[in-house]
Amino acid sequence: MTVARSVDDVLTEHVQFEIECIDRMYLNVYVPGLQYAAGLVAYVHRQLGLPIASTAPLAKITDAFSTAVHRFARDNAIAWVDFVKGQRKDDVMHEHLEVFTGTEGVLFIGRAQEKTALFRTEKRHDAHGDSYPWIVKTTGLVNHFYFYCVDDDFGPFFVKFCSYFPYNAKLCINGNEWAKRHAAKAGIAFDPLDNGFAAVDDVDRLQAICDRLGPEQIDALLRKWLAILPHPFSAADRAAGYRYELSVLQAEFSLTQMLDKPLSGRVFFEQVIRDNLDIGRPDQVSLVFDRRLMRRGPRATPGRFRTRVITSGVTPSLHVDYKHTTIKQYHKEGKALRTETTINDTRDFGIGKRLTNLPALREIGYTANRRLLRVQRLSHDPITGTDALAAITGTLTTTSGIRIPGLRFADQRSHALLSALLVFRCHPNGFTNKDLRTYTAQLRGLDAGTVTAGQMTYDLRRLKTRNLITRIEGTHRYRVTDHGLDTAKFLTCVQDRVLRCGLAELATATPTPGRLRSAATAYRTAVENLTTAA
Repeated sequence: MTVARSVDDVLTEHVQFEIECIDRMYLNVYVPGLQYAAGLVAYVHRQLGLPIASTAPLAKITDAFSTAVHRFARDNAIAWVDFVKGQRKDDVMHEHLEVFTGTEGVLFIGRAQEKTALFRTEKRHDAHGDSYPWIVKTTGLVNHFYFYCVDDDFGPFFVKFCSYFPYNAKLCINGNEWAKRHAAKAGIAFDPLDNGFAAVDDVDRLQAICDRLGPEQIDALLRKWLAILPHPFSAADRAAGYRYELSVLQAEFSLTQMLDKPLSGRVFFEQVIRDNLDIGRPDQVSLVFDRRLMRRGPRATPGRFRTRVITSGVTPSLHVDYKHTTIKQYHKEGKALRTETTINDTRDFGIGKRLTNLPALREIGYTANRRLLRVQRLSHDPITGTDALAAITGTLTTTSGIRIPGLRFADQRSHALLSALLVFRCHPNGFTNKDLRTYTAQLRGLDAGTVTAGQMTYDLRRLKTRNLITRIEGTHRYRVTDHGLDTAKFLTCVQDRVLRCGLAELATATPTPGRLRSAATAYRTAVENLTTAA
């Protein structure tokens, strides 16, 4: 297999297989009716049966919950970890996971103090000076309990409970781990690649498994472990409608493309970083997310639009930002191209946060990954450009052995032919040999009578052989092709606006030289100074 030369070459010739899957998901676990002050008042009055709306009675629930968590750890001989500042919780989880031998269970319980939203009661006074309690929503530094677990279907995950009312929780899962478990149960052999797949026997079956992960499976995971782990709400609370629900805080959607060799990945990132540094600009990022961006006015699109290249060690990663959403692209373990779209706010795309919206979010994430790769495929390959230029300017030999001379770049006759194509593309009925002779003669400053029909036949053959024009069937008329229009437009612009203007500036001495002449003078002076010093 040849060495990859461009992004398109890598994606077309050097990808062995690819898998799309929901990756890491961070979900909010909450009771909808308890997220505002009026809901708390209703809970105190109706469920607890207390006449005064205050958070003081909730302290008993908090203490009982904390006691239940400690008792659960003690009764089940579960390790207890008090996290310290700067400690990576994932590192602790991996240490316990290495010695875990079962298929399901609690690895350890961790406790950490973290800032979160909660309710407090403050004393206020009415017009007569009498005090009364008033519930306000604020923030505070309180204990959180982390339950790091292993599930038979989802593998490693954690759920974090806040120890204060309204006792919100967070659930963190990984869809690739879910896919691994179910692939093993289905008898599909595979080699893992961190949270992905390095090799797999049946790609189609594995992709079908990844596609099955949805709201039903995630909600079932939560219900299963709420029945196992201690949490603040009793059976009576749940019967009264105080049940935990799920919403999406963060969702990652990954596309993993396994490459044939590490060199292909390095070629990809060399091309991507050089050619796509502007992909985060508003006019470019809209190509990826298919969203209209408003840069001014009262409804301007919020957020920073940027491209970041981050190098960790010697492995670069490309980051494209849109509002609260980020696409990250990196060379995973030197073996695979990983493209991940992370949605941190579903409302960036006009979608609600409830878990039931996961299918719509998945469509957005997968599409963004594919659109980014499609934009990157447009990056140029200089070798391909060299071949294309040679096909236009060099001599071609037909299958019958006839040599067709090229359209020499900057040649007056060739330039006139290309300029004529730009005009004749606007003719709906095409053009004839006579039309071409008359127009090109004017461009060359010649009398049309001095140009023979044979010379035009020679020029038509040069244009037709290179697919710049095509003959209209059943006639002696010709039509300019799309390739002919694009080629003629580019080459004529280069000659008229770059070569001629640049050479004119270099050849003309003026009191105030232009940028090109100033740069040429500075370069020449630097070379002369270096020569003199040597």
